[in-house]
Parts: sequence; structure tokens; C-alpha cells
Amino acid sequence: MHKTLLNLFFSPCSDNRKSKACPEPRRRIQNRKLVGLTVIALVLAVGGARAQAQQPAKVPRIAFLAGGSRSADSLLIETFWQRMKALGYIEGKNITAEYRFAEGMPERLSNLAAELVRLNVDIIVAPGSGAAAAKKATNTIPIIITYGDPVGSGLVASLAHPGGNVTGLSAFLSELGGKQLELLKEAFPRVSRVAVLWWNNPSGIGQDALLLGEMKVAAGALRVTLQPLELRAVDDFEPTFSAIKGERANALIVLRNPLTATHRTRIVDFAAKSRLPAMYGDREFVEAGGLMSYGVNIADLWGRAATYVDKILKGTKPADLPVEQPTKFEFVINLKTAKQIGLTIPPNVLARADRVIR
Repeated sequence: MHKTLLNLFFSPCSDNRKSKACPEPRRRIQNRKLVGLTVIALVLAVGGARAQAQQPAKVPRIAFLAGGSRSADSLLIETFWQRMKALGYIEGKNITAEYRFAEGMPERLSNLAAELVRLNVDIIVAPGSGAAAAKKATNTIPIIITYGDPVGSGLVASLAHPGGNVTGLSAFLSELGGKQLELLKEAFPRVSRVAVLWWNNPSGIGQDALLLGEMKVAAGALRVTLQPLELRAVDDFEPTFSAIKGERANALIVLRNPLTATHRTRIVDFAAKSRLPAMYGDREFVEAGGLMSYGVNIADLWGRAATYVDKILKGTKPADLPVEQPTKFEFVINLKTAKQIGLTIPPNVLARADRVIR
């Protein structure tokens, strides 16, 4: 083909009309011009196609928005990215991320959410309080809730048909509060007064309040007096610790929220120094030195959130993705901590644990 084209361009025939070797010089000239234009068009078409193919595809950008801190949520974020990697996404290569944490000051969430909306991120991944702030800031950017009560908080219409721009995972089961108290009482039958650290969410999403309500019902049956201690800000911790000592509580339950998650080490240290049997809302407290925890496997929820990100990036609308409920619950005991504060866990309680830290 190349030889034919060259022959047409560089024919030995002369353009001289009187040349006997070239009886049709005009036709030859026209043919060469036609072929030349064809070749130029072909080169431009191929070059344009290559340039288009070489243009980098748009790299999606997601955002994390939470009321706690990045260090406190490091396990959850790590679990999320492990699942994303399995789905083919690697941060910094074919997907990027923005991180915004309120550092235990939930009042900052609205400004952080507005900032992410201005950045026009593709998806916002957030637990309950962060998801609520994001929802107030945008009704177009998809929001994936990783923890909380999306129905009770009004973020979705229903689990099966969320509607709007929010979907994800629900972690709320009100009976968890009663179960935590039951396990604490079973492990330590002499417990009679239990302090409960809970957070009164200023945004109105009262998950802790609902858990506390169920706990009060269980307390009546177990003949246990509860001492609810409300947390609103970081400055409330020291007065709260003093109240626990002053009221002579002989056990402690800590509900999971942005304040307690951010300051879990501080709480765990207080319980250890006070030699208080303590029950926490998730295993991260126990891994930090807490005595025991019972609740939803929150890391599993964050891992499952990655599937929602994948589906939405591929074109599925949040309204078409049902909200999923927790499937993994875990009871974790730290025997090292029990030994340090001089407590003995009954064998029947140990046998029920999903994980024992020795």
C-alpha cells in the first residue's frame, strides 16, 4: 500500500502535457492530489484518536467526614481501603481522598461539610453525625453513612428505599444498650450502680439517648441503678470522672460517639486507675486497654461501605441502593486488663466471648 501511494506521489511520468510517456497528465495530477488529501485526513484522524486515547481519565475524589479524629478512626479507614484495594482502587493512583475530622468537636462538622461541597468531591463517606452535616450541606453529592441510625435520624426514607442522596450502613439496634448491661452484670454479679457515659448530639440525632433508654429498662429487671452522665464537650470529662467517684459507681458503660471515640485512651486509663469493671461500645476500646466490649463490628461496616463507593462510581444512584444492617456483632474481653485491675472473669462469660486478649 505504501509503495502504491509513493508511486502516485512520485510517478516517473512528467507533468508536461506534451510528454508521450504520460498520455493523461491531468488525471495523474488530480489523482495525486486526491490521494494526498486522503493520506493527510487519515494521519489527522489516527493522530486525533491516539491523542484522545492518551488523555488521562478523570480520577475520582472521595471524602471522609467524621466527628472524631483520624488517629482514633485509623482502623476503620484502614479496613475501608483494604476493601477498596480488593475492588481495584488504590489511593493516590486511580482514586484520591480528602479527610476532614472534627477532633471531638462536632460543632465543626457543618463548616467541614461545606468545605467538601465547595471542593465538589464525588462521594462523602461518613458516620452518623458526619453524614447528617453532609446532608444539610448538599442534596446532590452522594453520601455513604458508615455507622448510625439513618432512618431514625431522617437521613433516609427507609432502609429498602432510601431516596435522596444518602445510603449505606445502619448500625443502630436499640437493644444493644440492654445487652451491654446484661453482660456486665453477668460478669460481675455484685455490680449495683453503673455510670453511663453518653453524648447528647446537638444535631438532634439521639442514638445514645435511645440506647440509654433501653438500658434503663434492662436495669430495672437486673436491679441495677444507672448513673447517666452526659457529655457535650471535651471539658466535661474531668467533672464526669469526679461525679463517678463521688457517687461511688462500681462499674462503667461507655457508649460510642465522637467524643468517647476520640478520647478513648483517656477514658480507659481512668477506668483502670479507678479499678472499675467497664463495658465499651466497640472493640477499639478493648484493644486500647479497656476491659470488655459488646456491639456491632464497626470495622466491618466501613469495609462494606467500600462496595457502595464502587457501585456509585460506576453509575448507580444512592437512591437505588438499599441501606444494609449490621451482620457481625462481637463480644471482646481483655484478660490482661482484668489481671491488672484485679478482676476475675467467670468461665461461662469467657466462653461467650468472640475474642479474648490474653
